[in-house]
Order: sequence, then structure tokens, then C-alpha cells
Amino acid sequence: MANTSTQPGDTVRESYSARSQEYANLFGSMTSTHPTDRALVSSWAATLTGPVLDAGCGPGQWTDFLAEFGPAVSGIDLVPEFVERARIEYPGLSFEVGGFEALDTTTESLGGVLCWYSLIHHSPQDIQTPLAEFARVIRPGGGLLVGFFEAATVGTFDHAVTTAYRWPVAELSQKLVTAGFEVIETHTRTGIGHRPHGAITARRQTRPLADRPSGRATDCCPHDR
Repeated sequence: MANTSTQPGDTVRESYSARSQEYANLFGSMTSTHPTDRALVSSWAATLTGPVLDAGCGPGQWTDFLAEFGPAVSGIDLVPEFVERARIEYPGLSFEVGGFEALDTTTESLGGVLCWYSLIHHSPQDIQTPLAEFARVIRPGGGLLVGFFEAATVGTFDHAVTTAYRWPVAELSQKLVTAGFEVIETHTRTGIGHRPHGAITARRQTRPLADRPSGRATDCCPHDR
């Protein structure tokens, strides 16, 4: 009998596809982003050398934002409707349909990866796979910036599209260290009417995993939303 079970990635793709127009209209422009997030992403992008991937690019607004700072940037997303819209809105940039558990990208060829709220639907059991893939494609010394929903403990919540996960900064930071990154900065922000936000900037380690010290979150910088 054929295996007809639904994989987690299929659920995420189908859920976002069903609401792609609504999502893009609400969140598909930089006017919907927080000023401190734009400042963080721009300062991070300024440190990178080489091509940059926007992993989970959605309708492409962050990809276009990154392109303003000079790096050769491309986007990838599971949702075909998002990629189609991004190609129309930003015809000068490259967008592809796909996940990032197995990227069609040469090892150590990227200067950085932006993963802005793109891992929120990965469970604690699954998240190490894309993080290891990012470590594979980012050159030693290259950068990773992750945005996510922050919380005191790992747990699920009813995201508007499909089930998502919250992470403590320290625990997600340790996942990055295990994957081969050095955590550079962590940021948190809370505000009335908003879910707590977290962000981590990290650098691809150059030493073998066995030689790395245990990592910890640094520079926790709260901001008001």
C-alpha cells in the first residue's frame, strides 16, 4: 500500500498556500516589520562577505531589503505562491521553491543565511537538520541570523497558520552551537499585544566540532516592541 502520511513540511506548505494572499497582504512589505528588526538585519548584513540566502523568504520583502546592502542575495521558500509573488515583485532577484533541509547549494559557498521566523514550525526533534544544513553551506566565519518566538520553555502554540514553537534564547543558542556556530549576540523584545520576540546572530565556526567549547547566549538586549 502506498504511504499517504503527511509530512510536517507538507502541512506547513499546504497551510501557508491556503492563506498565501492574506499573509502576503498583511506581512509582505517592510512596513509591517519592526524598526529594531530592520536595524538588526541591516547591521548584520553589513558584516557579511559573499552570497546570502534568505531561507524561508515568504513574499520576498526581506530578500529585497538585504539586496539593498550589496550582497548577492537569493530566496527560497516551501510555498509556491510566495515564490511566484516574490518573482513578480522583485524581478531582479532569484527565488526558488524548496525547503532548506537539503539545499542545492555548494558546501561553504555562502557568506550568510537569514532565517527570519522560518524555523518556527520545526519541532525540537527536527530543528537540528536545517541548522546542520546551514552550517554546511555557510563558509567558515560566515553569518547566520535567526528570528523566532521567544519563551521561558520550549513549547507549541496555536499560530495563525499552523502549529508553531516558542524557544528560550539559551536553548536555541545551544542548538546553534551543536550545529557548528558561535553565538555572537542574542536579542529579545516584548510588548503588550505581541508574542515575545527573539533573535540570535551567530558565526560559522572554523574549528572541528570536537574542539569547540560549550556555547552560551550572550548580550541579551531587551527592546520594547
